[in-house]
Amino acid sequence: MRNPLLFAVAAAAFVLAHTPAQAEIWQPAPGHVQVPIWPGKVPNALPHPKPESVGPGEGHTWWARANDVSQPTMTVYAPTGRNTGAAVVVFPGGGYQVLAMDLEGTEICDWLTSRGITCVLLKYRVPSSGPTWVNGSRYYPKVQTALQDAQRTLGLVRLHAAEWRIDPHKVGVIGFSAGGHLVAAASTHFAKRTYAAVDAADAESCRPDFAIAAYPGHLWAHEDEDRAERDPTHLELRPDITVSADTPPTFLLQAEDDEVDGVTQSLAYYVALKQAGVPTEMHLYAQGGHAFGLRPSTLPIAQWPRLVETWLGTIGVLDAVAAH
Repeated sequence: MRNPLLFAVAAAAFVLAHTPAQAEIWQPAPGHVQVPIWPGKVPNALPHPKPESVGPGEGHTWWARANDVSQPTMTVYAPTGRNTGAAVVVFPGGGYQVLAMDLEGTEICDWLTSRGITCVLLKYRVPSSGPTWVNGSRYYPKVQTALQDAQRTLGLVRLHAAEWRIDPHKVGVIGFSAGGHLVAAASTHFAKRTYAAVDAADAESCRPDFAIAAYPGHLWAHEDEDRAERDPTHLELRPDITVSADTPPTFLLQAEDDEVDGVTQSLAYYVALKQAGVPTEMHLYAQGGHAFGLRPSTLPIAQWPRLVETWLGTIGVLDAVAAH
């Protein structure tokens, strides 16, 4: 006769072995804590969001992909050496569908903090929180919730400026791919919040003092057209991005062989910035592709962080010592 106790133990083990593990959320390395950016209900929240999860991203090298983020967070990384007083909010890319949390997030923070810059990594909402592709068709959300998260975070950084030893007049943004579009969105939507004010953080300015967009996407007005009909000499911006003289000084970076977001994205934004009289520096390279981040490369484009540091010196964010 079968032992009831052994049978119960075996049955329980079988159930545990065949029960799907609870979906993990992206977490920063030990010593850092991500905190929610919204104190209560998230504005324009999805009614039944999928649970957040993490997984490997697609491409030649591994990267950590955050999926289905419905509770946006920020993680603060303090300077590892001399504090310059500057701060940068980082927007990872991922096509407004996922987030490249290390390739275009923590690795960027490691670089910035080594240069004396406080880094604030934003895990903003995805998917479909900005202009994107859904089932092969272009999708424009009625509310760009990623922009709400960006505006909220910029206000939070300035609210905590004294506590975090930040100069509130030296708070910038950097973004990659879709995060580059978010850089442009935050740089052109700061006169008014796109959500109802929650607390004192929303009384602070959400205008970046400087902006860096690397291989940005979703900026060129003609990217929705059939590839054969596109005219690369027509460099109009998408209508949701309206540049003014108050748009912050901007640094643009892209490779000419970028087959995901071509150079027309940066060119269109550059033309609009120059027409508005916004101080702008743009670097285009023959090779580099897309989503290269800071990963080691022998290509000239791999020197872009030094160019950014020099540029930050020219606009008064960093002094000569910190820039080099």
